[in-house]
Amino acid sequence: MSVFEEKGITHLDLHGIKHQDVETEVINFIYQFQDLLPLIIICGNSNKMIEYASKAMQASAIQFSAPRFGILRVEKVD
Repeated sequence: MSVFEEKGITHLDLHGIKHQDVETEVINFIYQFQDLLPLIIICGNSNKMIEYASKAMQASAIQFSAPRFGILRVEKVD
């Protein structure tokens, strides 16, 4: 996992994260950097990773979009 900034947007790259840790990593990242919205979460080509990250955000009422396959964009934290 790595956190980096590109073109003024903070990114979380989930490569190397175990599926069982995705929910915790995603939610912690979002709340830590919520003042810098929008945020980008890179899930890569793993459908499971996309599913786990999406479910974590839905369960926490976090609004997000999927501009491309494998990329989730955090839009709003309620």
